[in-house]
Amino acid sequence: MGKIKVTRCEIEGLCIIEPNVFEDTRGYFMETYNFNDMKAAGIDEVFVQDNQSMSTKGVLRGLHYQKEYPQGKLVRVIQGTVFDVAVDLRKGSATFGKWYGVELSAENKKQFYIPKGFAHGYLVLSEKAEFCYKCTDFYHPGDEGGVRYDDPQIGIKWPIQDPNELILIERDLNWKGIEQIECLPRM
Repeated sequence: MGKIKVTRCEIEGLCIIEPNVFEDTRGYFMETYNFNDMKAAGIDEVFVQDNQSMSTKGVLRGLHYQKEYPQGKLVRVIQGTVFDVAVDLRKGSATFGKWYGVELSAENKKQFYIPKGFAHGYLVLSEKAEFCYKCTDFYHPGDEGGVRYDDPQIGIKWPIQDPNELILIERDLNWKGIEQIECLPRM
């Protein structure tokens, strides 16, 4: 397991993954995913779908989760910078309702592993950001749930000066608070 460094977060299951980056006069090379390295690190997931999105500064996407077909996600940024957040929604978890956030950027090349049973969202900090994520299940229309990004019960400390500068779609503005959603089975 020499190609990645895995740092476990204080919430069980969440991990920061840092690939080895090999630089020379041409630029750099890194493996962004290697099943054997991940398995050796205790992340024994099969990813079945890759997604990519682009957003501009101030866009906040989330907090999303899947109800019947939960997905584990391995996320990273290939352009720009985001503040990425996961919230524990696992029924019976000692950390239910707790959140963890990490800055992901093209420069730091960190990845964030979010297992099944978490809500996920991110805020774009740079002028624009391209965000990539691997998922352990396919997208199922109509299966998405959400939690309010500003739910005081969760208390996420988003790195924003002026909440009026956030760009959210109506759906994300209308999610309920954590007290009003059905939590997910313990994964």
